[in-house]
Amino acid sequence: MPGPPSDEERAQVAEGLQRVRDGVRERAPLERAPAQVLPPPAPVRTPQPAPDRKEPPPGPPPARPDTAALNTLWRTAEAAAGRLGRAVRRLAAPFLQSQQQFNSLQVQFDNAVLDYVDARLAHTHAHYDAVLGIHGRHMGEIDERHLILQEELVAHVHDLVRRIDLVLGEGERGRVGLESALRDLRSRLTRLEERLRQA
Repeated sequence: MPGPPSDEERAQVAEGLQRVRDGVRERAPLERAPAQVLPPPAPVRTPQPAPDRKEPPPGPPPARPDTAALNTLWRTAEAAAGRLGRAVRRLAAPFLQSQQQFNSLQVQFDNAVLDYVDARLAHTHAHYDAVLGIHGRHMGEIDERHLILQEELVAHVHDLVRRIDLVLGEGERGRVGLESALRDLRSRLTRLEERLRQA
């Protein structure tokens, strides 16, 4: 059975332990301040309204169909000329008059359809312009409310951070006060122990 270690062996072991502690302390990373690790806080930005989009200029509207020739060529009863034409026109007068009447009605209908299409498109464009104007105003109001909420949220977060800092500061002061009271209590206990030993 080996005997208890001598004082010299104990001193060697203590010296080895101290060397290990010193080496660990040298290799340990130094404690750094948050400003050395974290980037600086981003500045608070004042929200700005979204920039206006530049829409391309609209192209020219399609041209209305030219009905000038149609409006002049509908008179079939008067188309034939000369003696032979007049003779044929007298013989075929009922058919030519009927065809001319049909052509007249067809030309009037075509012109009415074009007028209706033009008026309908103008009415549709006016309706869509009104709808888009209302939609644009609503979107502008929504953007304005979002900006107001964003500013209020930033102000609330800043206030919350100040309150957290206040609570942490009060807690740190309380901890420092408790440590000071604990040190005072230890010193008083030490003095009491010394008095008891002397008694």
